[in-house]
Amino acid sequence: MKHTLHAIALTALLAASALPVQAQHNRPTGRAAALEELKKMTVAEGLEVTLFASEPMVLNPACMDIDSRGRIWVAEGANYRKWSNPPIRPEGDRIVILEDTNGDGAADKATTFYQGLEINNALGLCVLGNKVIVSCSPNIFIFTDTDGDGKADKKEVLFTKTGQAQHDHSAHSFVFGPDGKLYWNFGNSGKAVHDKDGNPIKDRAGNIINDSRNPYRQGMVFRCNLDGSGMETLGWNFRNNYEVAVDSFGTLWQSDNDDDGNKGVRINYVMEYGNFGYTEELTGAGWSTGWNKAKAKGVSEDEKVSYQWHLFDPGVVPNLINTGQGSPTGICVYEGTLLTAFQNQVIHCDAGPRTVRAYPATRTGAGYKATIKDLLTSSDTWYRPADACTAPDGSLYIADWHDAGVGGHNMADRSVTNMTGRIYRVAPKGHKSSVPKLDLNTAAGATAALQSPNLATRYLAWAALNTMQGKAEAELLTLWSGSDARQRARALHLLARIKGSEAKHIAAALKDTDADIRITGLRIARERGLDVIPFVKQFTNDDSAAVRRECAIALRHNTSPEAPKLWAQLALKHDGQDRWYLEALGISADKNEVACFAAWQAAVGDKWNTAAGRDIVWRSRAPQAATLIAKIVTDKETKAGEKARYLRALDFVPKSKEKDDALAAIALGAL
Repeated sequence: MKHTLHAIALTALLAASALPVQAQHNRPTGRAAALEELKKMTVAEGLEVTLFASEPMVLNPACMDIDSRGRIWVAEGANYRKWSNPPIRPEGDRIVILEDTNGDGAADKATTFYQGLEINNALGLCVLGNKVIVSCSPNIFIFTDTDGDGKADKKEVLFTKTGQAQHDHSAHSFVFGPDGKLYWNFGNSGKAVHDKDGNPIKDRAGNIINDSRNPYRQGMVFRCNLDGSGMETLGWNFRNNYEVAVDSFGTLWQSDNDDDGNKGVRINYVMEYGNFGYTEELTGAGWSTGWNKAKAKGVSEDEKVSYQWHLFDPGVVPNLINTGQGSPTGICVYEGTLLTAFQNQVIHCDAGPRTVRAYPATRTGAGYKATIKDLLTSSDTWYRPADACTAPDGSLYIADWHDAGVGGHNMADRSVTNMTGRIYRVAPKGHKSSVPKLDLNTAAGATAALQSPNLATRYLAWAALNTMQGKAEAELLTLWSGSDARQRARALHLLARIKGSEAKHIAAALKDTDADIRITGLRIARERGLDVIPFVKQFTNDDSAAVRRECAIALRHNTSPEAPKLWAQLALKHDGQDRWYLEALGISADKNEVACFAAWQAAVGDKWNTAAGRDIVWRSRAPQAATLIAKIVTDKETKAGEKARYLRALDFVPKSKEKDDALAAIALGAL
């Protein structure tokens, strides 16, 4: 899938391979130079990379999106950081639309959609029909082209006081999701979200969205309606999470930047409502202080990364994969069929090591495991991929900020006359770009458009089909009856929004043999406000740990008196090895720990002291868990390392009589 875009992570180390940053570089520029440097690129087998655009047509492309007409939208970052005052470009940075009008595979037309100082170094673009969401902290703007001439006629503020101006850890791109909602994020300088009038926003969980650790902190991920209402905070405690990508099932994927130089860049499956461990939950401290610092001494680099992200603390969702040192930037889920070797894979730009990679992920228990597959690399030390987007024909476009290094808020090309920037196209060898015709006036045409690999096209299709309601049901049912699970999921999202037919279609999804479809059905039921208790009852013994994970998340903050017993049944299915599942249970029990733990104790009885049972105790924040932790720690059979693990877990149990008694029992046992 693709999305909107992002910006460049100029907050990592100066890459080891980068050229020294100088006031004026003497490298050749222009299309001829770009074509020469194209020869230094290595693309995955069976594919070829071509140059779509270069300087002076486009400069410092920080992020991009691709519309339903195959046009490339780019936000430029010429006025970056200290070069914005006074600005390199006095008129302000541009949002430019690049087009190939003669079909030769290269852009020959550039239209300035908007230019102004208020969008200097914007870090996000999302094209939604005639509207474009531009993320440029501290503001999120919506620009509208009312007359279709490719130029903005109207500017509105969606959110404000969100992030720090000219900071790469602030607000990033918005993405259109399969549920018709917007997904977006900010890094750890995002701080808070305010409405267009500057008022703090309270999310659907009842929390003011800010990083005060009550409960949120650091970088965050959000979901909201198209008008900005209905804000949800979906994950937190990231350092600099560059753009969230959402697949057709509604699963979220992100990258995150480590503390510079610690070789801990990570890719995350964003389990909803999870804490992702950049700072310690108890104190807010980074990994280089306190308990984690002491434990990390002398360990291997791989284990050190786990301490950096506080993965040995209860309450932290695990990482999908660690990728080492880097400067992670744009990300998307490729749901096209043209690049067959990369179909349905997360594709990600890392400007530090100069690579675009895929992360083929397979399910393991309630989570995933992944490997790394290079898509586009280069020996050119100025290659700095910033964003990747899927075009309507399934080809992949990559924005290259193109600079000597990343980091230190620096850049080597410090004037418009010597500034560079590139856009590349990746497709099978010899494949000529094309744009499928759109027919959004009929259910058949709109359903065909819904199957596009391009997000801007899918947005238009979704809006048309949702407006048609029951008139589109027959066509959507045909898509739903197909064999492609992701296309079926897209159809399901719309079928479940046909007034009067919601329950029927959700029920069909929950009976499906495909676990991803059952998961999608549960997510839709929760989003639609249906009573999830009957559905959770249906799945407490489901063969798929991922489905049971989704049941646990669906129970979060549920006030039904049946919820604790259902939680206990799900907890009994924990195998003692699946950290993803364990953290889903912890997320589920939030604000209801006492009742959930009591229900589990009643169900498990004296058989609690197994590997799986001890895991439940280790993760729980219920006061009753402290009593069992004391039994584990004072057990002579418990090894020293395990004792330390449970003593650490005891720190996370809130103050209570049970905790005081447990500490006293442990102290007495030590004597």
